[in-house]
Amino acid sequence: MIVTFVVLRAMLSLIDIVIIIFYLLFSLGVGLYFTRRASRSTADYFTGGRNVSWWLGGLGMVATTFAADTPLAVTEIVRKNGIAGNWLWWCSLIGGMMTTFFFARYWRRSGVTTDLELIAIRYSGREAHLLRGFKAVYFGLILNAVIMGWVNLALVTILQVYFGFDKMTALYYVTGAMVLTTVYSSLSGLWGVLYTDAVQFIIAMAGCIVLAVVVMNHPTIGGSVHLANQLSHTGLTAFFPTIGSDSANGTFGLDVWQFIAFIGVQWWASWYPGAEPGGGGYIAQRILASKNERHALGSVLFFQVMNYAVRPWPWILVGLATVVLYPNLTADTYREGFVLAMKDFLPSGLQGLLLVAFFAAYMSTIATHLNWGTSYLIQDLYRPYIEKDRSEAHYVQSARVATVLMLLFSVFVTFQLDSIKSAWEFILQFGAGTGLVLIVRWYWWRVSAWTELVAMITPALTYTALWLIRQNGGLASVSDAQIYLILVAITTVIWIASVYLFPPTDEDQLYAFCRQVRPKGFWSKYAQPENDTPLGVLVLCCLLGVMMVYGVLFGIGYSLMGNYGQMSLWIGLAIIGIGGIIGLGKRYDVFK
Repeated sequence: MIVTFVVLRAMLSLIDIVIIIFYLLFSLGVGLYFTRRASRSTADYFTGGRNVSWWLGGLGMVATTFAADTPLAVTEIVRKNGIAGNWLWWCSLIGGMMTTFFFARYWRRSGVTTDLELIAIRYSGREAHLLRGFKAVYFGLILNAVIMGWVNLALVTILQVYFGFDKMTALYYVTGAMVLTTVYSSLSGLWGVLYTDAVQFIIAMAGCIVLAVVVMNHPTIGGSVHLANQLSHTGLTAFFPTIGSDSANGTFGLDVWQFIAFIGVQWWASWYPGAEPGGGGYIAQRILASKNERHALGSVLFFQVMNYAVRPWPWILVGLATVVLYPNLTADTYREGFVLAMKDFLPSGLQGLLLVAFFAAYMSTIATHLNWGTSYLIQDLYRPYIEKDRSEAHYVQSARVATVLMLLFSVFVTFQLDSIKSAWEFILQFGAGTGLVLIVRWYWWRVSAWTELVAMITPALTYTALWLIRQNGGLASVSDAQIYLILVAITTVIWIASVYLFPPTDEDQLYAFCRQVRPKGFWSKYAQPENDTPLGVLVLCCLLGVMMVYGVLFGIGYSLMGNYGQMSLWIGLAIIGIGGIIGLGKRYDVFK
């Protein structure tokens, strides 16, 4: 600890160090404060006693998606493909709105503690137990550790660029931050995670906004409007991709296959943390923790607005500014521009604030993934299959031990990863085609546990086969986008065929599921008579929600670029979207 203080004191001012220490002590204090409440039961530990308000749940969702790597990744996207490059993740809004209006209510009605527990009430037979146990290990341990590994790598990059540390020294500090996160998250459960998430998100956003303001006011930049004019010839300030071959001027060009993959398929076909089709992961965890269906829907809607419309612009502005400030950065170092701007342009005090912002973004993501992953291992593996009928105190204590073990495993995985990009591609490709099953299972009684198992295994085997063919010189003319579409097509065909090849879920299980969740769709004789919001109204709400968020997103963007005509158009669309949702909500009791 003394060595750490001496090292930081040599590189930062005393006020910067005080800000950092105060933040770390605050995070630990929150964990200690909520320890007693979290110890009551696993329901308190993993779902906050199902008493979480919409704003707290929504902030927890957006804080988790705001990891240490996110500003760096957006900076890299903007440098390579301009503002339009963000459509790689902006397209996921459509799936997010489906979760908001279609699935949030179903998750909350299910009454489960984790989204994997849904398997136990939706399916039957040994295959259901196999699916639940397999997912608990695959998602809760393996993929979760990979995600935490790339988040660790991002913070390592920040510390390397900012302080000039070598990788091992940077890992030392990252491990320390992760240990502190593990302490407070293991003690406090979801309550502590949510409240620290809320504060951490505010700090992280405030820090990024401060950096954007400072950089925009630098004489070389001269404000966002002047910056847009400086870069107008590059095409980097275009908001929409050009359909066709990649353009020479730097704008985000898409060929037909890329357009289909990113805009038309990815949002419903692939499992990805924070954007799971049909809801899932830590998004479902926050929904399950909500007070009621109204708060569940409100939390996800709030998340969509904050995640897609409000959050990106400080990062985008700094990313554009790095084109002018650091023109000599290469494609491999574009992401470092954000950290260099912090280091070069922020005075004492504000440097400490930005470092705290990055640690806040890092810790909020790690805390959620620790709590979420542990919930799978305890609730969906240990409790139902290894140690049954033990006390709640035993399971809470086991969760704390599992959290520490997950910390150790994720540190090990971090040392094995060479790049964030490779980890991201691994998760996206291995989940290609599984997303549609996670949607359809809510609407079609014939989908069984075998269907989900087939949908998970098929893309992994297919991708491995295609990769081996490529390694041996085959498929040279096939692009990554085409490979992705092939994976989705093969997976979809095979899981649909498996629906008819394997036996369906037991009738008693289907009746019980329909009584509890009251889903709409193709449920045949199992459907329950009820007075719920019509599907057509939910579809319209979903479309209006997409219009609203994109309206706010581009309204803010065009105002920053000085294009007030376009700003007025998009803000007008946002107002129509908001008004339409409120009107339909009141008439059809959407927010009941």
